Amino acid sequence: MSYELVICEKPAAAKKIAESLADKKPTRNTYTKKVPYYELTHNGKNIIVACAVGHLYGLTEKEKKGWVYPVYDIEWKPLSETQKSAKFSKQYLNAIKKLAKDADEFTVASDYDVEGEVIGLNIIRYACKKKDANRMKFSTLTKEDLVEAYENKSPSLDWGQAHAGETRHMLDWYYGINTSRALTSAIKTTGMFKLMSTGRVQGPALKLITDKEKERRKFVPKPFWQIQLIGESESQIDEGKSGSSPKKEIDSWHEEGKFWDQKPAKEIYKKISKEKIATIDSVKKKQFKQSPPFPFDLTSLQTEAYRALHIPPKQTLSIAQELYTAGYISYPRTSSQKLPAKIGYKKILNKLASRFPETKIILNKKQLKPNEGKKSDPAHPAIYPTGIIPKKLDKDENNVYELIARRFLATFGDHAVRETMNIKIDCREEIFIAKGTTTLEPGWHKLYGRFTPSKEEELPKVEKGQTIDIKKVELHAKETQPPKRYTEASIIKELEKRNLGTKATRASIIDTLFQRDYTEGKKIKATELGVRTSDTLEKYNPDIVDEALTKEFEEDMEKIREGNEKEETVLEKAKKVLNKICANFKKHEKEIGKELAQAQKETREELSTLGPCLVCNKGNLQIKRGKYGFFAACSRYPDCEATFSFPSNALVKPAKKICETCGFPKILVIKKKKRPQEVCLNPKCPAKLEGYTKKQLKRLEDIESGKLKPVCPKCKKGHLKVRKSVYGSFIACDQYPRCRYVEPLEGEPKKEESKKEKSKRS
Repeated sequence: MSYELVICEKPAAAKKIAESLADKKPTRNTYTKKVPYYELTHNGKNIIVACAVGHLYGLTEKEKKGWVYPVYDIEWKPLSETQKSAKFSKQYLNAIKKLAKDADEFTVASDYDVEGEVIGLNIIRYACKKKDANRMKFSTLTKEDLVEAYENKSPSLDWGQAHAGETRHMLDWYYGINTSRALTSAIKTTGMFKLMSTGRVQGPALKLITDKEKERRKFVPKPFWQIQLIGESESQIDEGKSGSSPKKEIDSWHEEGKFWDQKPAKEIYKKISKEKIATIDSVKKKQFKQSPPFPFDLTSLQTEAYRALHIPPKQTLSIAQELYTAGYISYPRTSSQKLPAKIGYKKILNKLASRFPETKIILNKKQLKPNEGKKSDPAHPAIYPTGIIPKKLDKDENNVYELIARRFLATFGDHAVRETMNIKIDCREEIFIAKGTTTLEPGWHKLYGRFTPSKEEELPKVEKGQTIDIKKVELHAKETQPPKRYTEASIIKELEKRNLGTKATRASIIDTLFQRDYTEGKKIKATELGVRTSDTLEKYNPDIVDEALTKEFEEDMEKIREGNEKEETVLEKAKKVLNKICANFKKHEKEIGKELAQAQKETREELSTLGPCLVCNKGNLQIKRGKYGFFAACSRYPDCEATFSFPSNALVKPAKKICETCGFPKILVIKKKKRPQEVCLNPKCPAKLEGYTKKQLKRLEDIESGKLKPVCPKCKKGHLKVRKSVYGSFIACDQYPRCRYVEPLEGEPKKEESKKEKSKRS
């Protein structure tokens, strides 16, 4: 039987496409009982829908000759052969190979972007042994869009996108492998081994962060003074209303703003500090319209999710991808701020109305027109909800979905009307100014709901000549602050502004900087290793951190996509640059290695120190690695034998904070797909017993002292004992791991702890 083979990027997408195209219900089959594929008929035509699991092929050296550089002789090979973590992908590749043998037509239905095109291209030419294929192009995984994409599929791959994507992969491999090998080889000359890395975008990104750190180090705070006057006034009663109005505070500051000389500030303060009454000198009001926000592109979604929900950009992208695959939103990896009418505004709004009642505000309009931004994307529109209402989402997924849906609604909203009020207060001819902004007509604010960033700063209704009571006059001594560090959201926005990296890769590049110990903290701080690495690169190889060169390559790849440049030309240019870089590395290898090794030692000390040891009160608690993993120990070992265990299956970093209850250092526990959690290192910290009742505390005490020796209710062989971890005390069977019984904090005993609890308790 001949058939058309449709190749999808992931299993969930294959299921959606099969269900959407099937005349009836698709038949689900499996290859080796693990890899799903679907058989169906569409308008009487036989189709098999198969799936990959993202990239099935990756670049690697044709012949490995050890730790040498530069190398350019590379080829595409199955990832299952080159990466241990990708071994599972072999069965997906084999399934496609088998299904391709009897197919007489091929269609690529991977995500329609540069990465998706490369995934499809490699499967078609290496697994299916074909030169070209049809191409489905869609922005949502809804039935309507998928059927339309199939009916209007292109007769060939998007070759501009495919060539641009392949060039990007090769460029990143050339830069990443060669420069990282050069750095690691340099540090090996000192007798130390540390896996170092840099790259075409990673180098300039690190320089941006280290330059900010240098600005902060050079910064010298400058003192200044400000005078604050807090008054109290009865608001003027509106005409036609009777009764008195409660007094309201007016917070005002001297019109001079900052006094850079203390003397005049002190003189003014002395002049008015004992005054009890001041006079309203003037009241000015000004109304302005606040436009609705633009639709989300990926960067603005990541920055807004960070601002409103405190979700890191990389996690936001991961959540958005899951929402897209489930059919709830459109494709998230987009640069567009435009919503074309063909997506069906009214259809989507009608569906959203069941969850968001405010939608009726928009549906009552005569004309539906979103407030679009300037940015566009040739492949996809801005991010929007499809109208399919999610049923089961976790907290973060639900928050991101609501943010996207409400942003979509807000773009159709009316302008908000706001009013600024400026009050000048005269106190012995010294003028103080109070400012406030309030919303008169909420407009799109109603639609954006809790995500609306505008603050209400209401001032009392006062008139010129009215007197107010002075509650307090204060002279504040302050200092200028150093430039703010980047956050994960603001550095991504900066990279986009400078055209460094792509919308899909920027978050992972920043994540790599953290993994390599070049940066740390929510407010991103460059470590000593990060600063020294960037300085060393700039000193010996400025091309690596040259953002102008990186930007030039980005523009070259866009030209390839448009058909105005050839792959070979761009790759040859890259080789010339890299040959020069590698020659410089070899020439100064020992000097580079010495500088990096010293920085690594200092950074290791900085990143491993948790805080003071309260056992001996002399040393510091540091992160150590033992036979069974990482733990904390005193730097004065063996004189001080204090040790503390860490949670398993988690990355632990210093929180740079001290527990308010017991004074021990806090640690930051980082688990996959979880928000980092701050916990006190001390398992006996009194704060960890706050959730227990007196009865439970007594039970803990009696079991720990030996007064009680209860038999384990699960295995009937062991006895219950008190265990301690960074999460606190708990009661468990002493036969662990043969018996995993854990007594819960509240309620009836449970038979066996869940996988989540097991990970938490061990």
